[in-house]
Amino acid sequence: MDTVIRKIDVNNIDREVMEEASQVLHRGGMVAFPTETVYGLGADALDEKASAKIYAAKGRPSDNPLIVHISDIEQLDKLVCEIPDNAKKLMDAFWPGPMTLIFKKSGLVPDGTTGGLDTVAVRMPNHKAALELIRTSGVAIAAPSANTSGRPSPTTAAHVADDLSGKIDMIIDGGAVGIGIESTIVDVTSEIPMVLRPGYITMEMLEKVVGKVGIDKAITGPVSPDVKPKAPGMKYKHYAPKAELTMFKGELKNVVEHINNLTDKNVKSGIKTGIIACEETKDMYKAGEVLSIGSRNNEDTIAHNLYGVLRKFDDMNVDVIYGETFEDNRLGQAIMNRLLKAAGYHVEKV
Repeated sequence: MDTVIRKIDVNNIDREVMEEASQVLHRGGMVAFPTETVYGLGADALDEKASAKIYAAKGRPSDNPLIVHISDIEQLDKLVCEIPDNAKKLMDAFWPGPMTLIFKKSGLVPDGTTGGLDTVAVRMPNHKAALELIRTSGVAIAAPSANTSGRPSPTTAAHVADDLSGKIDMIIDGGAVGIGIESTIVDVTSEIPMVLRPGYITMEMLEKVVGKVGIDKAITGPVSPDVKPKAPGMKYKHYAPKAELTMFKGELKNVVEHINNLTDKNVKSGIKTGIIACEETKDMYKAGEVLSIGSRNNEDTIAHNLYGVLRKFDDMNVDVIYGETFEDNRLGQAIMNRLLKAAGYHVEKV
């Protein structure tokens, strides 16, 4: 399959590109497109065969549900059985935006889109190109991240092409995304909303709107193999670079000293070592391939750069990667969720 790449200006979207992409979707094909979080790999959410193509292209486990993207609330009526009051409050506050809600699905949504679950994950992206594609095509679009399953999520069209060129029909290149990590996922099927994946919309933000909010145990640790995931990213190893990643937790000066000691030994042994540093510590490392993930004083920069840094280490062909941990509050919770999954929860205290 030849993958067509069409570059657009998100502030002056080419209608012909949107029409071309819509035709791909209508014939059951796949289109990668930018959102405010990461690039998504889209297909018609109500076409079970099209959804199956997403799983095949990504190498994604069939029980890992897809997120359905919509451009207006009216589309939601066809996808879900009911819209709870808490869901309405959250939609009013955060849609369009980086928040996915889990609803009881309607009979129109095929099991192939939801991983066999009786629930469906839905969000309304806050990105001009994504919304225009949904409107132009006239279909709800199932779209997980546009990468090979388990790999770092794509934040540029080049990342998508690296993983999926030749496997999908089209890539809409809208430049680098803004946020850089996936949406917050909230289950609104129970009385108390439950966060299934942290993201840019934080626990504190959710609680201001609906009061008490729970948090799924999958956020803080690995999930049993026999658990059926209710949302993307809950069960399987995700976001992982090719090299083994280990995170180190403790006082920052101790972490830096420990990583320096390990790296010094690796250099003598011929082991090429990557180091995930921050702006505040990058000059404290004496050897290794040091990449700054952003500033601890601005968590947005860390989220924005996270996947790009992991992919750069792949390009450098490092043998191992060592990383600093970050505070598990506000956006730090989402950042650490991704890094812990990328490391397979391999964290050492120093």
